[in-house]
Amino acid sequence: MKIIPAIDLRNGQCVRLTQGDFAQTKIYEDDPVLQARRFAETGAEWLHIVDLDGAREGNSRQFNLIERIARSTPLKLQVGGGIREETVVETYLNNGIERVVIGSLAAREPSRVRTWLGRFGAGRIVAAFDVRLDYLGEPRVLVEGWQQESRSSLWELLDAYEDDSLGTILCTDVARDGMFAGPSLALYQAIQTRRPELDLLASGGVRDIEDLQALAELGVSGSIVGKALYEGRVDLGAAIRRVKHAG
Repeated sequence: MKIIPAIDLRNGQCVRLTQGDFAQTKIYEDDPVLQARRFAETGAEWLHIVDLDGAREGNSRQFNLIERIARSTPLKLQVGGGIREETVVETYLNNGIERVVIGSLAAREPSRVRTWLGRFGAGRIVAAFDVRLDYLGEPRVLVEGWQQESRSSLWELLDAYEDDSLGTILCTDVARDGMFAGPSLALYQAIQTRRPELDLLASGGVRDIEDLQALAELGVSGSIVGKALYEGRVDLGAAIRRVKHAG
């Protein structure tokens, strides 16, 4: 399992939001390039970047900074936030970004994203689904920064990509994200049971290295970790060494 540190960008700084609320922003580092270099020096291979300004505005806003991070580190970058157009996908992929993350559009327009998967390849696009479990335990997919429901369950959307075009998905249980509530293990197990051929990236809830070990034992392909790193709850180097051969 890969441990993938996360950088959320707002106004050129590394921040974390509480439950997706822009009014509750905490700044962790003024220099995202420096933060990315620290992650690389600790042993990370991948970096997950979210352009929060882009996500809020509906278009990519911090391309130049993200490109600078790509040039300044050996990390493989996956980038999301406000990516709505094919030309933006192409620009990222042609400028050092390994893969792009498509969120709201993957839920709202699966046929369009499937076209992109066909053009760029399953290895270059990650479909990201932010979910909240309803009272029946059904994972309902949220869009537009968790502000709206897509009217689809995760299972319905995964069925919309059932033609083998999709390679990697990112799933976040929004109720756990940034809350140190532990990862949504039962949800990830259910995804793997339904779609074992997909590479699953887990996100949200990681409290400590034991949570990462549990995810590795579950067999997910990667775990994205943000707040637990910035708050000193997880030592990235130690965690990478511990789960290196697990999952």
